[in-house]
Amino acid sequence: MDKIIGIGNALVDVLAVLKDEVLLQKMNLPKGSMQLIDDDKLMEIKKVFALIDTSVASGGSAGNAMMALGQLRAEPGFIGKIGTDQYGAFFQQACVGNSVTAELLTSNDPSGIASIFITPDCERTFATCLGAAATLTATDITPALFGGYSYLFVEGYLVQNHAMITKAIETAKAMQLQVCLDLSSYNVIENDLAFFKELIDNHVDIVFANELEATALTGLPPREAVDEIAKNCSIAIVKLGAEGSIIRKGTEKIEVGTEQVSPLIDTTGAGDYYAAGFLYGLTNHFSLRKCALIGGILAAQVIQVAGTTLPPSTWSIIRERIDFLLD
Repeated sequence: MDKIIGIGNALVDVLAVLKDEVLLQKMNLPKGSMQLIDDDKLMEIKKVFALIDTSVASGGSAGNAMMALGQLRAEPGFIGKIGTDQYGAFFQQACVGNSVTAELLTSNDPSGIASIFITPDCERTFATCLGAAATLTATDITPALFGGYSYLFVEGYLVQNHAMITKAIETAKAMQLQVCLDLSSYNVIENDLAFFKELIDNHVDIVFANELEATALTGLPPREAVDEIAKNCSIAIVKLGAEGSIIRKGTEKIEVGTEQVSPLIDTTGAGDYYAAGFLYGLTNHFSLRKCALIGGILAAQVIQVAGTTLPPSTWSIIRERIDFLLD
């Protein structure tokens, strides 16, 4: 089996389930978006969170995907930067607990925190203070980080640092790794469209996008967007939410449905878990259809919990379902 290493913002998620959207409006946070915030905004959110129930989980798009791959016993790695504080220790322990080889650098800045607001329709809105995660730089990237891996998984949220993300991708390509890019958020794409297009046109082999991200990148409806994206990469995947996903590789184009689940609690991490399942299949050389089905299995499970932490019993069920799928 081929191995995957991810690079992304090492974050700890603090999640709050809301009764309505009033708090989002007061905080000036567009529903479904990811907004980068400063320390002052984080303190404002912390004061609000102190008055309501919250939960804590390891986070970050690439981190979530690698943790899931670890539970699938795929021996993934993760590159990121944390602070020397309780949140940094929490993230590091999560890597250990999920069998992820952690290439974690440290910073004097506080560890990154993603405040996540979950509305009654199960949509999630992120207010992210990157902290130490944002101090990962191009000089931190060395060829040694990529030894023994066949794929690099890059989260689009890293786009705030063009030099670092370019160095990571170019170094991985020089080491013969295939590069996978998750587009992460529609507003992130809209704010740096030219750079994303340049990355995909010149460096990226596999692109993951949801419906909004695919449209933000191409200006086309999702089922047309997948064709446009596939012109410039090896495999294009557009996730269609409850309708499943659509995949294009060369002349091959398939659409795979997904199971309906209940209860639907929180969509946080659904795309990350889908990517983990798809890549697990890909590194085992399964068909595109089986890759998509495995991605759907993982996504369906994570949306039934708040956050991205699944109990061991659920992971046992997931592994059994994958084994059954492959018989």
